[in-house]
Amino acid sequence: MNPKEIISRRIAQEFTDNSVVNLGFGIPNAAANYIPEGINVFLQAENGALSFGATPTAETSDPDLGNSGGAPITLLPGASTFDMMTSFSIIRGGHVDMTVLGALEVAENGDIANWLIPGVLSPGMGGAMDLLVGAKKVVASLQHTDKKGNSKILKSCTLPLSAAGVVNLIITNLAVFEVVEGGLLLTEVAPGVSVEEVLEKTEATVIVSDDVKEMTL
Repeated sequence: MNPKEIISRRIAQEFTDNSVVNLGFGIPNAAANYIPEGINVFLQAENGALSFGATPTAETSDPDLGNSGGAPITLLPGASTFDMMTSFSIIRGGHVDMTVLGALEVAENGDIANWLIPGVLSPGMGGAMDLLVGAKKVVASLQHTDKKGNSKILKSCTLPLSAAGVVNLIITNLAVFEVVEGGLLLTEVAPGVSVEEVLEKTEATVIVSDDVKEMTL
């Protein structure tokens, strides 16, 4: 199982029955493929859709139906589509129970940077800033280290922030952390990953739970 799939599968374990969840570009959107059996979750796409499921095949896809990243989606029975004004009224009105966003960096105090690397062309922040302050729960998802092996889970972010102090939970390909007072509480590790490896690859202050579990995937 590749690192991105590990993250997407673990994100899906956060889905709760009858909750409204917004999934961001890339890895978060892929979590729609792994909704646990028996869980009725209302996935919202900020471009104007509510209640979609797994990615369709080339034969079953509809070019008029896509998620916030432009990828094709399958609308579930009872789904609705609407304009951007309605979509952002849902977000800004506090009706999103959880948002899961990709990140470039996350800090131990819940700061998140996910939209800009200075000197690299960016299309803009999109709906991230609205989601980060409008959703009841914020989950950051990212690969634990960059291509050089440097931690992306930091004491403080080095990149421009999308929002400060908003992240509740961090899911990486190695571990799951809760943002708590004094640092990050390590609660889960990926299959085959040790607590020692997570500590070695994490710059942020880590508090190891008394009951670290293996991720359910």
